[in-house]
Amino acid sequence: MPKSTWILTDVDQDLYVESIALSPRNVGGAATGYFLGKRTLRGGLRDGVDVIEVDNGTFRCVLVPTRGMGMWHATQGGISLGWRSPVKGPVHPAFVRINEPSGIGWLDGFDELLCRCGLESNGAPEFHANGTLRYPLHGKIANRPAHRVEAAIDGDSGEISVTGTVDEARLFGNKMRMVSRYTTRVGQPGITVTDTITNLSAAPGDLELLYHTNFGRPFVVPGSKVALPFSRLAPRDQTAVGNVDQWDTYGPEQPELGEAVFFIQPVGDARGQSRAVLRNPASDQGLSYHFNINQLPYFTLWKNRQAEIDGYVTGLEPGINFPNRKSFEKEHGRVAVLAPGESRTFELTLEVHPSAESVAIALDAVRKLQQNAAPEVLRQPHPDWS
Repeated sequence: MPKSTWILTDVDQDLYVESIALSPRNVGGAATGYFLGKRTLRGGLRDGVDVIEVDNGTFRCVLVPTRGMGMWHATQGGISLGWRSPVKGPVHPAFVRINEPSGIGWLDGFDELLCRCGLESNGAPEFHANGTLRYPLHGKIANRPAHRVEAAIDGDSGEISVTGTVDEARLFGNKMRMVSRYTTRVGQPGITVTDTITNLSAAPGDLELLYHTNFGRPFVVPGSKVALPFSRLAPRDQTAVGNVDQWDTYGPEQPELGEAVFFIQPVGDARGQSRAVLRNPASDQGLSYHFNINQLPYFTLWKNRQAEIDGYVTGLEPGINFPNRKSFEKEHGRVAVLAPGESRTFELTLEVHPSAESVAIALDAVRKLQQNAAPEVLRQPHPDWS
């Protein structure tokens, strides 16, 4: 049975599908038990946001083309992936003033399981000498709608994919295109995202990219742990210094306690493949976040330790740089420059572990990767990193 493809949005062709519901009876073939649907949300700050639901029979997720092809939330069986944000989203980009004078307007729309930070910049806000904003927090791409979206289903193999194209471009500025493809198969306990970013300009263009991937309960509760093979780990600032002995362990919610952030240089296998593993205190539920250090050589661990209603959450964040001010990252050689027409591809896989056995297998994989380097935990911030 050939693969079937549906174009859901194509601005160049003035094509837009309001809603669609696809199941095996629409496709044919041997694969069963899946669903793909698209609709537009109405009401409140989410008014006008397009969402695409992908259900492979085991793993279900909601993708948001309107918000830079982010992933809103997901479930694996009865296990929920995501977090409880103070923001009731998904928020339409029209309500997110990313260029407000404070530089942190990006937070008004932040509630996804997976969102990208970039593409021109992705770190802390940076200001001109006169106090005006130069680069906002975490960049623009998460608040740029896709202008082309298509879905594809292979009725025999059970492969389901959603591909969206998002441009971040302006006159007298960067002109980058991101083509993002989510892929899963019937019965697979997770999903793979493959992003290809291309410089559309006739001039070189800067690229910063970080995958802000966020988890709360049931994976993050007091006593939960994260495992990651690394060569060096350092606290970002003095707040994180006070948590360095517990960098891999999550404590209780503490209202008004500052976030603890750690910058990490991960290690991988001979092909560069690495993973972070997050697990609950009983080690009977967990997840792996697979990435390649040749594509994404740096990792940020964000621990927001406030009360859950204020956003008790962790961020597992592979990237091509650390989320500092862009000028600092550029000074230290962590801002990529794409030549005219040049592309870079990034691939990550989110895999859920629903049992103690599967968690143990994932942790053993991390232990084997760690054998490739002796881990060094710095007690103070690294001067070249923050």
